[in-house]
Amino acid sequence: MQDSTPFFSNETIVFGLLMAVLGFIFYTESKPDGFWKKFYKVVPGLFLAYMLPAVLTTSGLIAADWKTYPDGVETEHSLELYYISSRFLLPAALVLMTLSIDLKAVFNLGWRALIMFFTGTVGIVIGGPLAILIVAAVSPETVGGEGFDSVWRGLSTLAGSWIGGGANQAAMFEIYQFNPERFGQMIIVDIVVANIWMALLLIGIGSSDKFDRWLKADNSAIEKLKNKVTEFSLSVKRDASLADLVIIMGLAFGMVSLAHWGAGAIAPALEGWVATIENNISRNALTFLGSSFFWMVSLATIGAIFLSFTKARNYEGAGASKIGSLFIYILVASIGMKMDLAKILDNPGLIAVGLIWMAFHAGLLILVAKLIRAPYFFLAVGSQANVGGAASAPVVAAAFHPSLATVGVLLAVLGYAVGTLAAIGCTVLMQLAAGG
Repeated sequence: MQDSTPFFSNETIVFGLLMAVLGFIFYTESKPDGFWKKFYKVVPGLFLAYMLPAVLTTSGLIAADWKTYPDGVETEHSLELYYISSRFLLPAALVLMTLSIDLKAVFNLGWRALIMFFTGTVGIVIGGPLAILIVAAVSPETVGGEGFDSVWRGLSTLAGSWIGGGANQAAMFEIYQFNPERFGQMIIVDIVVANIWMALLLIGIGSSDKFDRWLKADNSAIEKLKNKVTEFSLSVKRDASLADLVIIMGLAFGMVSLAHWGAGAIAPALEGWVATIENNISRNALTFLGSSFFWMVSLATIGAIFLSFTKARNYEGAGASKIGSLFIYILVASIGMKMDLAKILDNPGLIAVGLIWMAFHAGLLILVAKLIRAPYFFLAVGSQANVGGAASAPVVAAAFHPSLATVGVLLAVLGYAVGTLAAIGCTVLMQLAAGG
């Protein structure tokens, strides 16, 4: 047992380092020519905002959490940066990016968005048992185990996480009663594989035009939405005064506070109601209704949509979505900080299961996107609405254009709704594949 305390464990210092990383990225990305211009044509800045903090964590300079063993007793430590970013900055960003949204244009994005979302879901459902079959042919002990130590039980929590989110993952853990002492292994697979996939999606954004040409995609509806928002932003553009900036922050965090208040009232009430449902399948399928994070994100987005029908939308001209984008970058950096690249080697067998699983999810998305000519945007956001949920789907969507963040939220909410039932179907198939 060895302490894993990072070199910098003070929250203020770590936040300063993350902001310095973001400053470096934006400074180099703003260079008009030379090496950096060529570099950012290939590697998006948002990917670096995600990967550089991961490198700092892997090097031992910083960490999202770590363990110490004073007097032989294990003590866990963690920073609050991700919690603050996801609970405060994420909903604030959603508010500011949704202020100028054209809701009708969002719904006009059409059926391809839903098809790609559900394709991602099917990819997870079928990919799990296929990954078990493939790995079992090479290393049966990796996907073996008996009783509550059965690996398929642990993988059921990944299915819940990768289709819905944290609430769905917790529901699957309760349903299949995987050994709690081994649950940490599944968390590592979840973090490593999901973050590798998110990194690849962010890299792909830099070449999304090439992807769209190869897919022969029809992205006219997306371009129409982006152009409408851009035209509106230009029509109300002005130099932001101090009053403008304070009002923008007031709108954002005022709505965040209302969203937290509403979530604090709704989630416990529904959690209690869900607990009274006698049917196990129905009860666990509705577990997400008791998630305060689900309600917080949903209420913040709904509130922002209401604001988009008022004069508040004119604050887009003073830079509302730019401030929202800054919050998104801070969130991405805090997510990247949770990724220790060295953990890829901790349990290579289980990591292989996760990578094969995700590869099938990705392959099915690409195949269907090619068949229905769906643009890369729908592929990336449809995937993250499953795998990443409400914390990362808006991030990926906003990387294309701030006005598209709402699309990520709407699809992620759908993921919460279908997550547990789809994960149960996946687990049944994984149990059969494992011979359990």
